[in-house]
Amino acid sequence: MKRIFLSMTILLMSIAVIAQNRQSITGAYLAKDGNINHLWLFVDGYSSYIQYENNKYLSTWGGPFSNESNGIQVKVEFNDAKPDEIGQDKATAAKLSGNEIKMGNLTFKKKPSNKQDLDGLWRITGRKQDDKVSSIPRGDRKTIKILVDGYFQWIAINPAEKGFFGTGGGQYTFKGGKYTEKILFFSRDNSRVGAVLSFDGEIKDADWHHSGLSSKGDPIFEIWSRDNK
Repeated sequence: MKRIFLSMTILLMSIAVIAQNRQSITGAYLAKDGNINHLWLFVDGYSSYIQYENNKYLSTWGGPFSNESNGIQVKVEFNDAKPDEIGQDKATAAKLSGNEIKMGNLTFKKKPSNKQDLDGLWRITGRKQDDKVSSIPRGDRKTIKILVDGYFQWIAINPAEKGFFGTGGGQYTFKGGKYTEKILFFSRDNSRVGAVLSFDGEIKDADWHHSGLSSKGDPIFEIWSRDNK
């Protein structure tokens, strides 16, 4: 009985350690390869990998992930450079070691922890048009937003049709009802890089109410709901 108890204890401790290691990957990781930035975001079981230069967007891909012993596995939901990968399981061979992820000749360093109330995976579920808030039904086409440790990215996609409609992102803060973005990459217009945008933000009934002026100067009011995978 003592041997059985000891074996069960070791097994449970091993499972707990594995679970803890897999959870610890949450965060924003950055690698540099010459002029190219490689930003990898992980939160709520979802990931996004972005490549960009300081003033030029390059590409992005991502989807639900798992942190396995043989590397990070991603169920690809979007990939603007290689759309044929959408719907496939991508084995990256990237491995977490402490605060770094190593993949080939790249070393991603974890950015300092900067937890904020908006951290997580969100999906737009409502928008005001003509002074009326309309619900956006859940379907194949969706716009999601990833926020973690002071970094953000929005992505408009349709995985069922391998559709990609745009993305943008950078750094963010959320404090005192103000949500502020600094754009580091924008697939539709590189000239927007460096812009700082400020919005009103409020979490109401678990939803994120987001209002202000878009990067084009148009008034917006959006409702985002958590979209955990």
